[in-house]
Amino acid sequence: MQAGKKHSRRVARQTKAAAIAPRPVDRLRPIVRCPSIKYNRKVRAGRGFTLAELKAAGVPRLLAPTIGISVDHRRQNLSEESLAANVARLKAYKSRLLVFPKKGAKPTVPAGQSAALIASALPIVSSTAGVTEIKTSELPAPLEAGAYATLRKARSDAKLVGKREKRIKDKAEAEANKK
Repeated sequence: MQAGKKHSRRVARQTKAAAIAPRPVDRLRPIVRCPSIKYNRKVRAGRGFTLAELKAAGVPRLLAPTIGISVDHRRQNLSEESLAANVARLKAYKSRLLVFPKKGAKPTVPAGQSAALIASALPIVSSTAGVTEIKTSELPAPLEAGAYATLRKARSDAKLVGKREKRIKDKAEAEANKK
């Protein structure tokens, strides 16, 4: 990976996170162990929480995706330790979670949080705000010859500009020599 690209990607991630703060950038994902003997000492973010983890944390299966929790119905818990770790992760997330209902009801403030947290989260601006459809009457007039032909002509004119100038110059010299 090029260092410059790495830096610009990082800056873009930070800008995105700052723009949507205090909302999370991505869904909450579980901690899982990598497969195979070679890598099983390492932990990484998994695809989604198991149904058993959700049940133990008291999160309904269908509610989880709506509040930013990823779910993987295929994953199975093979140890009590991983189950406990992910349940603790879910409970910690739920304790910090601030849900704004779609209807007019007031948001639920987590214990130990202030109303300033709600004020910092509002107003929620839609990502599609300011995007409007262009009316047909406002569209530019279509090209007579068509877009492709116009582009080809422009490219050809740019390519042959020197040859055409030389041809005109030679013609003028021939006229001058004739007289």
